[in-house]
This record gives sequence, C-alpha cells and structure tokens, in this order.
Amino acid sequence: MTREASSSRAPSPVDRSTGLICDQTIALTGFYTRQGFDRPLRRVKFNDAETGKTLVFLTNNFALPAMTIAKLYKCRWQVELFFKWIKQHLRIKAFFGTSENAVKAQIWSAICVYVLVAIIKKRLGINASLYEILQILSLSLFEKTKLLGLFQDTPTQK
Repeated sequence: MTREASSSRAPSPVDRSTGLICDQTIALTGFYTRQGFDRPLRRVKFNDAETGKTLVFLTNNFALPAMTIAKLYKCRWQVELFFKWIKQHLRIKAFFGTSENAVKAQIWSAICVYVLVAIIKKRLGINASLYEILQILSLSLFEKTKLLGLFQDTPTQK
C-alpha cells in the first residue's frame, strides 16, 4: 500500500486460478485525495494472462464480483482503444452532435471514407500511406485534378 491509500478491512478471498490476485476495501489517506474522495474504495488486482501485466482497478462498486469488475475494465479498455484508433485514423476531431444517432452517423461516415480511400489506394497502387492520401485529398478537395494525378511524382498536363 502507498501512503495515499490504506486497507480498511481484511481482503475478500479470490480464486487465484482466474487471474485475480486480491479484492480489498481501501480508504484514501492522502491529504488532497481524501478531500476529493472520502468514501471507501474497492481495489481489485488482476493478472492478465494474455499480456502478462498486473492490473489494479479502483471502483466504488461493492456489489459486483471481483472477476466481473476486472472483465468490465478490460472491456472498457477495448472501448478506449477503439476511440484512440478513431482519433488517429478517421480524423474525427470533435463530434458535431451529442445524440447517439449523430455520433453514430459521423463515425460511420468517417469509416466509409477510410474504407473508400483504402480501396482507392489498393486499386491505383499508390505507395503513400492512408494518412498521406487523406492529407492530399483534403488539400485538393475542390480541384479539378484526376485522382491518379495527385499521387504521381511528375506533374500532369491538363
């Protein structure tokens, strides 16, 4: 335990064969952390067999089993990785709407553009990365230039 947290009750028994290491109730004891959150927290420590990493989860949910907490956080991490991929590849800087339908429409539109650009890259045999192709297309969006001409090294004549 760190100086910031202390265990306030005996750990709950866990089945270590599932990857669970411990299930504890803790209280934050640091001056600033205690002021920000003064209620007990649950600390679930889990060894992920796929990655070999030991993960520690803090939650205020005491109702769910420890294994469920570990699985929920693992699923949450997959969602985080998905949104990281979206930000890196689909070039969505901000959502124009906040409703579920608006967000879905914007994500699906961006995925469609990404797939179309990937098809163009393959069919035209373009060596540039998808990111570079998207950059070039965004700069020449309103130009009347043939698509293949944008990616050739020599300038094309009209």
